[in-house]
Amino acid sequence: MNGPAVLDRRSVLAGGGALIVSFSLAGALAQQHGGPAAAPAPSLPGSLKKSPYLDSWIRIDADGSMTVFTGKAELGQGFKTAFQQIAAEELDVPFASLKVVTADTARTANEGYTAGSHSMQDSGTAVQNAAAQARALLIGEAAKRFNLPAEGLRTENGAVIAPDGRRLDYGELVATDVLHVQAQPRSQLKDPAIFKVMGQAVPRVDIPAKVTGGAAYVQDMRLPGMAHARVVRPPSYGAQLVECDTAAVEKMPGVVKVIRDGNFLVVVAAKEFQSIKAMHALADRAKWQESAHLPKQDDIASVLKTLPSQDSVIFQRSEPLSVGERTLEATYTRPYQSHGSVGPSCAVAQLMDGKMTVWTHTQGVFPDRQAIAQTLRMPPEDVRLIHIEGSGCYGHNGADDAAADAALIARAMAGAPVRLQWMREQEHAWEPYGPAMVTKLKASLDASGKIADWNFEVWSNTHSMRPGGAGCLLAAQHMAQPFPVPPAKPLPLPEGGGDRNAIPIYTFHNAHVVHHFIPDMPLRISAMRALGAYHNVFSIESFMDELADVAGTDPVEFRLKHLDDLRGREVIVKAADAFGWHKGQNAPRDRGYGFAFARYKNLAAYCAVASEVEIDRETGRARLVRAVAAVDSGQVVNPDGLINQIEGAIVQSTSWTLYESVSFDDKRITSIDWQTYPILRFDAVPDRIDVHIINRPGQPFLGSGETGQGPAAASLANAIAQATGKRLRNLPLTRKRIKDAIDADAAAFAILRAQAKTCHIDTI
Repeated sequence: MNGPAVLDRRSVLAGGGALIVSFSLAGALAQQHGGPAAAPAPSLPGSLKKSPYLDSWIRIDADGSMTVFTGKAELGQGFKTAFQQIAAEELDVPFASLKVVTADTARTANEGYTAGSHSMQDSGTAVQNAAAQARALLIGEAAKRFNLPAEGLRTENGAVIAPDGRRLDYGELVATDVLHVQAQPRSQLKDPAIFKVMGQAVPRVDIPAKVTGGAAYVQDMRLPGMAHARVVRPPSYGAQLVECDTAAVEKMPGVVKVIRDGNFLVVVAAKEFQSIKAMHALADRAKWQESAHLPKQDDIASVLKTLPSQDSVIFQRSEPLSVGERTLEATYTRPYQSHGSVGPSCAVAQLMDGKMTVWTHTQGVFPDRQAIAQTLRMPPEDVRLIHIEGSGCYGHNGADDAAADAALIARAMAGAPVRLQWMREQEHAWEPYGPAMVTKLKASLDASGKIADWNFEVWSNTHSMRPGGAGCLLAAQHMAQPFPVPPAKPLPLPEGGGDRNAIPIYTFHNAHVVHHFIPDMPLRISAMRALGAYHNVFSIESFMDELADVAGTDPVEFRLKHLDDLRGREVIVKAADAFGWHKGQNAPRDRGYGFAFARYKNLAAYCAVASEVEIDRETGRARLVRAVAAVDSGQVVNPDGLINQIEGAIVQSTSWTLYESVSFDDKRITSIDWQTYPILRFDAVPDRIDVHIINRPGQPFLGSGETGQGPAAASLANAIAQATGKRLRNLPLTRKRIKDAIDADAAAFAILRAQAKTCHIDTI
């Protein structure tokens, strides 16, 4: 139940569907008649800025059925459940009475990409305000029919109720109207103190099918009469197909068609395994001319630093209030890393009556539609993309490419739906990777042990080559008339790309931060979860521990000494207390404790992680034993969903930090399966992860999907440093690197012992 928020509306127009209301035009009319100009309108909240009509977000039909629309794509974050909770709360309807429709170019608002932890912040905010304003309109309509003041009415279970008990269901109120309502800048949102649905751990609606073998992913789609296709990929970047005899393959059982367009080579068959067999046969007959020249993998840091770069100072502070006395320098590196999607990229496409429909797990149906339409040379309005979840994502993997592959194939198979799925080796070899990075840090401590001077430099490629134009798609690059790859561009601050979280959240009197943007991309790269924040936070938080050690200060205490942000301080204290962190504590033998903190993008959710690791000194194997996290993401809609996000971030970041690195020789990518690209396995999963939420009722939603990646990595690295006594700065922190560090330490100790013994004998 909740009281009304009556909107300023000019008219209610009769039609068929739901309520139509427009803004008051009083200000415009006053100007036309010489009156004073109205003040500039306040900005609309969230994604309502770009899609201001309420029926872009909420639909209530005459039969009482209700639908929530979002232009964002469910990637496993659980926001589909959260949005359903938000709408149910603000509309005063049962959770189960709502249906949520996600990204679809024919049905939902254009919200661009589902990226940067913006779903709750932008789309969730739009849904919340749209639902609240729709409820207010329904109250206003009921007030007219009851001939009662709106202020005396209340809502409950999808109906408006009068003081005398009369009620009108929402469906009755919209039965003779069309919902096309322009949003207002401010909504009368419900008081969090009376929430019934928001703030509750409602079970996620997307989980049952995923854990029972149901149809949960685009990989599971099966349409009547569907054909199956496989692409034969070039063996390396830039390879040219010089010869391919397709005659024998075309006669193989089940083969429907072989398609060639330049270097784009495809086989289509009636059944999936038939297409796989034919693909291998076609690959055996294809002859390629290779020309790739990849850099030396073992010296990627030097390679990146010597490539041409566009350098910019992104942060500068000069306050000569303190003088540094002790200086520390360090360089940290990150390799190219794969998204490692468990299910290879897949899409289904169908061309019917001149209209192309693609079912895809892209993170941006509208930008990808633009790219695919350009590739097909079709008008965008004749191409429809419908988002279906994919089995694994975490950024810009092969999903967009698979969608373009499927569309090109479907064009050649007019009328028949075509399912296209990549092979494992194709996913690993051809997806756009998370970029390699180098960071160089230098800082000085004053006499009191505080940081007097801070210098940070980062070298990186762009962190997004997402579609928007055809040149970002593999198929478009491989066609006989190829589309050129667009030039790489840095992502602008305050969110940034390679420089995301490069500017410290801590307060330093003197600070200098430089972004070395590298346009040239030796490997194909794009967006991976957290973008540059993962490595930048890893670097900053590792360096903070190193500085704390030089200062002789507890790492948690050292961070608090440099942090003014009160919410950040509360998150740090919460995580430390929950972990049982104590100043001067020592972990058991071969174990170590680590701590790290960040606010994602310095404007989204806060997260602190404390870790305990164990080290096998014989093998160098590190295992995260337990992690304790604290998170502040503003107002919490579903605490279980938020916990899922942080748990997942910690597990994935642990995998990146301990195992993952793309390998390649001078021509080809060589990490093409789970043996050559190892990831965290079940036997290495932490014993426990505890997540503590600091809820902020009534505060804006803060994106939390990527807030844990950086702190988890640095916390783990700091724990390994404590356990081994050796600081490792090059990711991943593999067992070989740890073992080599331990052995080097042991060898150095043996030399010292031998020298001491010799000295003792000489003295005698």
